[in-house]
Amino acid sequence: MSLHSDPYHEDDLVSLDRQYLVPLLEALKHAATVADLRAGITEVQTWIAEQPQTPALDVAAPDDFICSRSYLLAECAQILGARTLDRGLHYLERLLKSLTEIATSPINDLNLNRWKEYEDILTDSLWMIDRRDSSGVHTAGYWGNFIPQIPYQMLRRYTKRGDWVLDTFAGSGTTLIEGQRLGRHTLGIELQPRMVEYAKQLVAAEPNKHQVVVDVVQGDSSTLNYADLLAAYGQTTVQLVMMHPPYYDIIKFSEDERDLSNAASIERFLALMGQVIEQAAQVLEQGRYLVIVIGDKYAKGDWIPLGFQTMNEALKRGFSLKSIIVKNFEATSGKRQQKELWRYRALVGGFYIFKHEYIFLLRKQ
Repeated sequence: MSLHSDPYHEDDLVSLDRQYLVPLLEALKHAATVADLRAGITEVQTWIAEQPQTPALDVAAPDDFICSRSYLLAECAQILGARTLDRGLHYLERLLKSLTEIATSPINDLNLNRWKEYEDILTDSLWMIDRRDSSGVHTAGYWGNFIPQIPYQMLRRYTKRGDWVLDTFAGSGTTLIEGQRLGRHTLGIELQPRMVEYAKQLVAAEPNKHQVVVDVVQGDSSTLNYADLLAAYGQTTVQLVMMHPPYYDIIKFSEDERDLSNAASIERFLALMGQVIEQAAQVLEQGRYLVIVIGDKYAKGDWIPLGFQTMNEALKRGFSLKSIIVKNFEATSGKRQQKELWRYRALVGGFYIFKHEYIFLLRKQ
């Protein structure tokens, strides 16, 4: 499946006249035979196929209905494939319900009556993603940044438009860019001043079509006053917290002693992560989610379960574990060029080469 940063597949969107389409489908509920139903649905299918693509998500007239063309055509095809009238009418009722009723949860904008339309959203716990999204201003130039598909998936599933998102390790601004694209107000905290400026430049270069607040501040996420940060924007809470911390000392990001990649020991690293989690918990809305993206490491030939140790810091602070997602970890270009060498080292050393990292989804109790 191709994952991209356009949540609504705007190249597949059509703006349909609800006042025309719904009565047309309603009339087909009185079809006397399968042949009559198929004839009517074929007419609907042809009409949908002929509708022009909508130029953008928010420009349709109020009475129009914006939907995925491929979704509607697939639903029509299922009705056409029904062998009995009862089954065809059942599919027709389901299509009508998807067009006339909205079923959403308190934490996202997904209409569960149109759940088939969300082909971009992953629901399995193993994510095999072969390449990072490089659309727009996204860049892989910052060593250690995570792929945009991760915040994209989390923001789609666990926030609504207009919600507030906090990223405690903003880096090059991946979460901020995704938040701006998806219409979520997004704030980032970043220790390195040069990365703060870099992230600001990237965000400024990305269109802000939803006119949301997106900003990154310089500071230590383990000691910064989060309440004061939010108050500057007239807010007291956020609806999602994203964390993609250093994987302890695997990559040294700066010379700053406050940098988690410079922690004196794993114990110190975990203590600092605990402080960051405590800070975030104070402003995260009750019942909402914390996402921690992290991997494990080797030390003196032994596997260190850094990911689970970090997860445990959240559990000790009142969070419950909702899911553990395992994402494949593609090697850097340098390691890809040394694939044979790493395989040899693994055989000699009796270890396995890291090919995954974790996405821990935790809910504030």
